[in-house]
Amino acid sequence: MTQRIVRLLGLGLRAGRVVIGVAGVRARLQRDGLRCIVLAADASLRTREKVERLARARGVRIVSGPDAAQLGAGLGRPPVQAVGVEDAGLARGLESLEG
Repeated sequence: MTQRIVRLLGLGLRAGRVVIGVAGVRARLQRDGLRCIVLAADASLRTREKVERLARARGVRIVSGPDAAQLGAGLGRPPVQAVGVEDAGLARGLESLEG
């Protein structure tokens, strides 16, 4: 499942439909631009509180992802704690992987 999440996010990245990083995710959430968020399994408590609170307020689903190092490596970046998804189809695909 972890590989599938990273693979789908990679497709979204190439299509320009994902936002990488906590600051970008929070900014896009404030503008109602996200369909779901993938949070790293080892995201810090502070990150979780900031992102989850705002996501709940906006009605955006949160998907649990792999650890930050795997998430970042799969996207060609250093460790990443949060990735926001703008595309509705991609968001549905990610949500279906979670069960």
